[in-house]
Amino acid sequence: MTAVLNTISTYAIPLVLLFIPLYAIIKGVKVYSVFTEGAKDGLSTAVMIIPYLVAMLCAIGMFRASGAMDWLVSIINPLTSLIGMPGEVLPMGIMRSFSGGGAVGMTGDLLTAYGTQTQIGRIASVAMGSTETTFYIIAVYFGCVGITNVRHSVAAGLIGDVASLIAATLIVNIMWF
Repeated sequence: MTAVLNTISTYAIPLVLLFIPLYAIIKGVKVYSVFTEGAKDGLSTAVMIIPYLVAMLCAIGMFRASGAMDWLVSIINPLTSLIGMPGEVLPMGIMRSFSGGGAVGMTGDLLTAYGTQTQIGRIASVAMGSTETTFYIIAVYFGCVGITNVRHSVAAGLIGDVASLIAATLIVNIMWF
């Protein structure tokens, strides 16, 4: 079974990349012109979302530089310690809602400092894979299509992020400790 899955995983992407243009050619689609038109639309979308990205990155920088991150962690830490979440994981969990790249950097720092086979390393890794960049999605995707009323989306996204952090902590604590 493993050999079959390895073979499939080796050839799946090349076959898909080959199949799609061949299918388009069979259907009479001018593949190159459609591709370049899509690339042009993608470039205009990228230019359109730059202001939202700059605003979000500026807000993240101010949030961290002002000490608000440390203040928020100090408030939340007594609650999260009740479920076994170490305070060291909280900044990564908070940052994950804002920036995937920032959270990856923080996770890397945690793994370097504490190791991959520790409670902190495992919780950070599982949380990294199970939470979402809520504010990034709202800033970029909603901004791109012009959605301005995001109140319920923020609440739903943050509830999902908190639930993911709690679940990551509980699962790691059950599985390894």
